[in-house]
Amino acid sequence: MSSGISILVIDDNKIRASIIEEGLRDAGHDEVILVHQMDGLVRQIADINPDVIVIDLENPNRDQLEHMFQVSRTVHRPIAMFVDKADSLSIEAAVDAGVSAYVVDGLKRERVKPILDMAVSRFRAFSKLAQELEDARTELADRKSIDRAKGILMKSKGLSEQEAYELLRRTAMNQSRKIIDVAQSLIIASGLLAD
Repeated sequence: MSSGISILVIDDNKIRASIIEEGLRDAGHDEVILVHQMDGLVRQIADINPDVIVIDLENPNRDQLEHMFQVSRTVHRPIAMFVDKADSLSIEAAVDAGVSAYVVDGLKRERVKPILDMAVSRFRAFSKLAQELEDARTELADRKSIDRAKGILMKSKGLSEQEAYELLRRTAMNQSRKIIDVAQSLIIASGLLAD
């Protein structure tokens, strides 16, 4: 039974990497790629293009953690990170960097699959929230632009707010464009004419 997802395991300790690999293969994951070289990691990840990343750092120092957190910020993938020891600052930095699961002293073959599943689930939930936030920001910016365009029309043509909106809407329909596109064009044109 193949899971259909590719999993990249990053670990410079081959014995610990084999524990993770066995746990993943036991769970039905056939496409497991091991990387033991930490140099050029972002490029390696881009070349491999995995669906999920598992990082095992054993006893990382601050520089190793920061390097992995930079990788996490760059690569938009679910990431499960295993470490032997951690402090509250490392955990907070991992969350800020987008690590989906930060597991302290938990590298056991039978735990790999549930942790991976949780990392993927958490990544999807976070990605959905991030997209909803971006959509809300875009909608708010669009509303502000439309309101500004209505204000320009109200002032220049002596229209009511409703009439200005209807004119924007009609123009958008006649030109097969979105209202926001017409509003932004009007704002730009108005700015050029005001100078």
